Amino acid sequence: MAALDDVLIFVKVAQFESITRAARSLGMPISTVSRRLSMLELKLGVSLLRRTTRRVSLTGQGRDYFNQCREPLTLLEEAERVLTLGQSTPEGLLRISVPVILGQEPFLDFLSGFLNAHPRIRIDLFITNLFLDLVAENIDVAIRFGELQDSSVVATRIGKSIRYVVAATQYLKGRKLPVEPKDLKLHDCVMLNARNNETDWDLVYGRKKARIRVSGPISSRDFNSVSTFVYRGHGIGLLPSTYCDEALASGALIRLLPKWASPQIPVFAVYSNRKFRPLRLNIFLEALAAWKSPLWLSE
Repeated sequence: MAALDDVLIFVKVAQFESITRAARSLGMPISTVSRRLSMLELKLGVSLLRRTTRRVSLTGQGRDYFNQCREPLTLLEEAERVLTLGQSTPEGLLRISVPVILGQEPFLDFLSGFLNAHPRIRIDLFITNLFLDLVAENIDVAIRFGELQDSSVVATRIGKSIRYVVAATQYLKGRKLPVEPKDLKLHDCVMLNARNNETDWDLVYGRKKARIRVSGPISSRDFNSVSTFVYRGHGIGLLPSTYCDEALASGALIRLLPKWASPQIPVFAVYSNRKFRPLRLNIFLEALAAWKSPLWLSE
């Protein structure tokens, strides 16, 4: 088995993509770091790194080894931090993944306030609708909408989202309003993540359920653009209530089939099942739970 110190040196070099910067971080001579890396590669019988005059990069086998080693070493570092510092001060890098729906002012304001309250915490923010692998991408926490498929993560429910069937007044001019969910098949719809500009909408009214195949002139991958095309009269949309409440109140949008809505969509904060959670993550989860988010409904 490779020496743990050598594995730590390799992980640092991989993270910094530089032997010099890794040596500085570890407080070790560059020659020692280089020699220990060579010893590790000799011990494992594989080439882990490609070295050039400008940078260091991982080989395919090096990337696999790095992905396997990083999480256990992170756990050890956090465990040591708990014992030596008592987790008295939240600090360090917090990597957060959120869907595109959160890449707007309310959530960014929340993060700004969080950083101001905890100046020793740094944030690396991923805004993407992809469900990133928390361990492989070294993500501390992700916010996700909808039921979770990954049983390996820990999930805290922080809210719920409900979507309404809505349309702009300009779209509805001269058109017959839908009376039942099946009438949506006769209308143009603006859709999220549709395939070939067709998708299914699930609606509920009490114990009644309906699944309708809708189609239309445009589909997009985020609610910001979907709502824009709905507002501009390109078709009927199924929008989160938080995207359309103000427009409904002003009359810019009309809610159709008002007795019907989407099923409740849960909102979760998810993170890896770590025995030692860093204080910065605990502090963030507490702040997130206390935040009165306009982007989802409270439980």
